Amino acid sequence: MSNPQSPPRVLGRGSWAEASRIAEVLRKETIGGALLLIGAAVALIWANSPWAHRYEAMTALTIGPHSLHLDLSLATWAADGLLAIFFFVAGLELKREFVAGDLRDPRRAAVPVAAAIGGVLVPALLYVVVNSGGALKGWAVPTATDIAFALAVLAVIGRHLPTALRTFLLTLAVVDDLLAIVIIAVFYTAHLSLLPLLAAAVPLGLFALLVQRRVRSWWLLLPLAFATWALVHASGVHATVAGVLLAFAVPVLRSRGTGPGLGLAEHFEHRFRPISAGVAVPVFALMSAGVAIGGLDGLAQALTDPIAVGIMLGLVVGKPIGILLATWLVARFTRARLDSGLAWIDVTGLAVLAGIGFTVSLLIGELAFGIDSDADDRVKIAVLAGSLIAAALAMIILRARNRVYRQIYEAERVDRDHDDVPDVYQK
Repeated sequence: MSNPQSPPRVLGRGSWAEASRIAEVLRKETIGGALLLIGAAVALIWANSPWAHRYEAMTALTIGPHSLHLDLSLATWAADGLLAIFFFVAGLELKREFVAGDLRDPRRAAVPVAAAIGGVLVPALLYVVVNSGGALKGWAVPTATDIAFALAVLAVIGRHLPTALRTFLLTLAVVDDLLAIVIIAVFYTAHLSLLPLLAAAVPLGLFALLVQRRVRSWWLLLPLAFATWALVHASGVHATVAGVLLAFAVPVLRSRGTGPGLGLAEHFEHRFRPISAGVAVPVFALMSAGVAIGGLDGLAQALTDPIAVGIMLGLVVGKPIGILLATWLVARFTRARLDSGLAWIDVTGLAVLAGIGFTVSLLIGELAFGIDSDADDRVKIAVLAGSLIAAALAMIILRARNRVYRQIYEAERVDRDHDDVPDVYQK
């Protein structure tokens, strides 16, 4: 094993336990990414078909109790409700990484955290420069990385990508999600009602008390979680923030004296990740990605709008520059070095891949400009176009290194002593 005092590694593969867990997570997210792409494609085709009015009627259909101010459209339920599940899982993953994962070591965390911060700041700056005299509200749209979409692209590229690349992408995306949550809570709260927000502390506190006592009974926890979500929604803070607060209340480590098995956070993650990846995110894509393009003329007009130009520049140029620059600076000042067999072109490929922004980018676009507004339509077109360009460029860069990746992949599976732990993790 590596010396704990040795310099941190850029694209290090981490420990075997963490690599095994991340491999399982990525398998589920890859399937979710394929479903997300299907949902987005269906929405886009439907919204540009002769039956587009039916798509609009479906997303605008209002359901829910009016007395609780929850008579929301299906599109809003998808954005505020289903994505709360997505952020709940993201919160569990984030807490686990920093409490029990490899990122609990600040030296290991430095590289992906810096990369995520750089990948938020530079795209936002580029957007602001392009829109300095106009729609500044959309500055955060190009700052988010869609891990499910990115992993779907990785699945197309090939099965032999080294563990270090997948781990770096996931940990960067986890921190990216945290930054997105903070941005949504701080910058996209139009009005704040203190009474519902304070009232939300009651069910949240009860939820925290039960999970700290390792209670798993759904009939106790789900009503408290829903009450927390509903009160946060009523407060004016975006309801997805409730998912993160609930996740942060869940303990990661098992209580003392208990036998082997999953901690409660990992137990919930196993239960809810398939729902998040397989239902919540694809349905959100179906409800949000549909935009009428208006033929080639409409597409050209939309893509030359400053909002769209700022978003595409942020995703395709800003994300790679921010991630690469931050990663290089950390490596320069901490003397971090690349893992064996990898090169800076691999960091470049991942940085370009991180320019795939979809789920959270669409959500922020809706919060910034309003659902179904003209500006929101331009956001959707720009996010789709920018993400596709980033995906294509990343595929070109990473596929050019496929022979190297295959060699590393095969070396990572050598187990001469047959102890079910590859030899590279025992050095």
